[in-house]
Amino acid sequence: MNTENSRIPLAERVRPKTIDDIIGQNELLGKGAPIRVMIENDAISSFILWGPPGTGKTSIARIIAETTSSEFFKLNAVSSGVKDVRAVIEKAILNLNFGKRTILFIDEIHRFNKAQQDALLSSVESGEIILIGATTENPSFEVIPALRSRARVYVLKELSKKDLEKILDSVLKTDQFLSKLKINITDPDHLIFLSGGDARLMISILESAVLHQSKNDEIIISKDLLNKIIQSKAVSYDKNGEEHYNIISAFIKSIRGSDPDAALYWMVRMLEGGEDAVFIARRMIILASEDIGNASPNALLLANAAFDAVTKIGMPEARIILAQCAVYLASCPKSNSSYNAVSKAYSVVRQRPQYPVPLHLRNAPTNLMKEIGYSNGYKYPHDYTENFITEEYLPKELKNNQFYYPTENGNEKSLKERLQRLWKGKKKY
Repeated sequence: MNTENSRIPLAERVRPKTIDDIIGQNELLGKGAPIRVMIENDAISSFILWGPPGTGKTSIARIIAETTSSEFFKLNAVSSGVKDVRAVIEKAILNLNFGKRTILFIDEIHRFNKAQQDALLSSVESGEIILIGATTENPSFEVIPALRSRARVYVLKELSKKDLEKILDSVLKTDQFLSKLKINITDPDHLIFLSGGDARLMISILESAVLHQSKNDEIIISKDLLNKIIQSKAVSYDKNGEEHYNIISAFIKSIRGSDPDAALYWMVRMLEGGEDAVFIARRMIILASEDIGNASPNALLLANAAFDAVTKIGMPEARIILAQCAVYLASCPKSNSSYNAVSKAYSVVRQRPQYPVPLHLRNAPTNLMKEIGYSNGYKYPHDYTENFITEEYLPKELKNNQFYYPTENGNEKSLKERLQRLWKGKKKY
């Protein structure tokens, strides 16, 4: 493996050359599928490829570059800016004068800021350039609406185990260097597992394993060797990307659904991906009030205590505190009565007039206020049996409005019974 070409990374050497070489993504590339039809008819329109790493986004763009009659330019959003975009647009305008189309491929387009994306709008809309964007992040969040409306979004799915097996087999058989070696992968499933569904990463791990034993007549790639090379499985998680929102959503919904096992799984996924433990603790405080509330008031106390402990302890021990809190919250009786009540109160305040405070509820610190009627007729609850008196505390225009409806769950059941008994004849629960 001493030739000049062997210095090219394996993932680049075995990159698909034609659309038929791409494994997976049949919904987009199979017979009659939209991207295949565009390539075969040389009728490319602007689109964005959204999918996990190593699923074929760049390969699709390169195949278009090789097969289209258009002039093709590639920019990487990490290292390019508005100046580079404008340079391509200038060339595109010249091409139009000769009846030639221009395709601009922007890798990691989500890294372009709003101003950089704005620079593309006019040329994409007028047809001066055909835009192909590639992103691992949800375009709904990372691509400005005006640009999304001018480019279709195609979603690439994570490659299946079967897809990755086919890719691995193809690499071993077709690469001009590996195909000449005697390679024995004792546990191919483990190699696929370590890749986390990323074909490019899988190929890179394979290359590292081969180079590790390049002087041997027979290259044996064992599970131990793979673990030594990779050290840890690839975790698909970006603290600033869509997966951050997806996984925290799954975590919260697992607790809300009273499933401690699922809650722990999603929590560990976040921690393994580098999520801030304080962020997770903060979200559990919100959940303790929103989804548990008065059904188990101790939930808020424990969540707040967990937050305080996590900020003092830090990782890795903070994981134990988070786990205890998550399991407790998932196991608690649930009620969103307080959450619904405050939402209804907000709705009334925002949609109805700002009614004055009834005179009997106003303080009267001066004689003038007393003469006007402030505090007149107010009944002090502690002067009555059970510290309660039937009274109207809302403005008369909202008399008997009810925001809070306690449930039959946990502590709220006894609270509901108490309110029914004390408020009999005033309100019905």
